[in-house]
Amino acid sequence: MKRFGWVVALIAATGPAAALEVVNVAEGVYALVGDLGQRSPENLGNNATFGVIVTETSVVLIDPGAGWKAAAAIDAAIDTFTDKPVRYVINSGGQDHRWLGNDYWQMQGAMVIASAAAVEDQKSRGSVQMTGLDTLVGSEGLSGTTPAYADMEFDSEYVLEVGGVRLEITHPGQAHTPGDSFIWMPSTKVMFSGDIVYVERMLTIGDQSHSGTWIEAFEAMAEKAPEIVVPGHGQPVPFATAKADTYDYLVNLRAQMGPYIEEGGDIIGSVEVEQQAFSYLQNFDQLARRNAQQVFTEMEWE
Repeated sequence: MKRFGWVVALIAATGPAAALEVVNVAEGVYALVGDLGQRSPENLGNNATFGVIVTETSVVLIDPGAGWKAAAAIDAAIDTFTDKPVRYVINSGGQDHRWLGNDYWQMQGAMVIASAAAVEDQKSRGSVQMTGLDTLVGSEGLSGTTPAYADMEFDSEYVLEVGGVRLEITHPGQAHTPGDSFIWMPSTKVMFSGDIVYVERMLTIGDQSHSGTWIEAFEAMAEKAPEIVVPGHGQPVPFATAKADTYDYLVNLRAQMGPYIEEGGDIIGSVEVEQQAFSYLQNFDQLARRNAQQVFTEMEWE
């Protein structure tokens, strides 16, 4: 079928890959789309979207999965469309599904790349993430997982050239997590955003996030003029959809919160600021009020 002007091929998968939808975004470029809901024993913590670039020589994977078995599920999904080996893994940030599968891929000879800020965040929150996954995914689903970090760290920019493909990796600053990066593939005008972009579902602004610099990170990504965005959560979309579901939401929430604070509003009442224009996003009822309180906390002292 056609969607938003490019071909989306759904490849049936069975066994451990069943929770991931394989979407052919461009020639040699795929998205593995996981659940929009919570981490669970069924999805092994892969409730996110992952990127795959098949080059002339090998595969580049964007985000390794949320543990050993989660990484094996991604591996099984990749096997449905290529037999080339994964030789590079990029961690786009510090969330569990962005790095806790590193060890699986390193044991197969892959090199892991991440921003230094992402590695610092992973080390800081890794124990908490493992505990959370044990609760949500279960000890069986998490078995075999050993936290492991990048083989190559960079500060703000890194260029990876492999098998005739150029990927430009940029850490623009704190967004959903302190070390978020986007990955630009100029030859296809495809942007892999990691958690800088959420579509279809409400984004989460947590203690590790900052809505103001998140907006700046999105703007840095937008300067590349991507045509297709493979988001951190949701289906690949045209840039306009990524902007509507992420950037416009963040800008609106901060625009609503500023006058509320200036008028003497407190954190309890901050949950009532207007967000209904974004109620179409999944998880709105669970996250909108929490996001409002987090943005209040950020902006109260700006």
